[in-house]
Amino acid sequence: MRLNYEFEFPPLSIAAAGTVDQDQVRVLQSITLLAKSKGGSNRVSNLCLSCHSCNQAKGNKSVEEFLKKKPEILKRVLAQAKAPLKDAAAVNATRWELYRRLQSTGLPVEVGSGGRTKFNRQTRGIEKHHWTDAACVGASTPEKLLLNGVKPLVIKAKGHGRRQRCGTNRYGFPVRHAPSRKFFLCFQTGDLVKANVLNGKYAGTYTGRIAIRFKPSFKLTTGGKSFDVHPKYLKTIHQADGYEYTS
Repeated sequence: MRLNYEFEFPPLSIAAAGTVDQDQVRVLQSITLLAKSKGGSNRVSNLCLSCHSCNQAKGNKSVEEFLKKKPEILKRVLAQAKAPLKDAAAVNATRWELYRRLQSTGLPVEVGSGGRTKFNRQTRGIEKHHWTDAACVGASTPEKLLLNGVKPLVIKAKGHGRRQRCGTNRYGFPVRHAPSRKFFLCFQTGDLVKANVLNGKYAGTYTGRIAIRFKPSFKLTTGGKSFDVHPKYLKTIHQADGYEYTS
């Protein structure tokens, strides 16, 4: 199993704050708000993005000195620099705890930086997707990946229904009640089924999820469209487990 992590700069930069024309920005560079020669560090709170000309003009000046004639921009840059990083800290703590727990299983675990993942993907001419990134993590990525015709399995959480036992109108008064039973004719809402409709407007073979009604007319959703179908045309492929599977 392989884990991927990537370092990202804060979204606000000196360029974005308005010291240069956005249309003229081509390549942004990482700079320190307080230069290392004056005690600065590489902490995220001390980093900012800048164009080359602003980077050269700033030199080892502090950001306060460099932007002293532009107090509004200075205020915005400093506000971003002082923003708490509690969300990033929570993600990092979760990531490393996950890594430690995976290691404790005894299974082979490999980690890699986002930079290596991007390098692996680009040198192999692979389009960026979450699943292709997962295949490009770490040093063990093979020189050639056979991805033609490969389709990932997309799993979406759908839940197991709702706890609400009645529906209300716009004034909050109950107008309908949910039945206590979840099954009808051996089917339940969320089942993945194959429908072989023999005649009518929707004649053909379909695969999709159903929503049951307590009458022989279920709602079948497939390919972005929905229509009613009789249960006699349905065959269960996978019983509802709270997830939707597509490829």
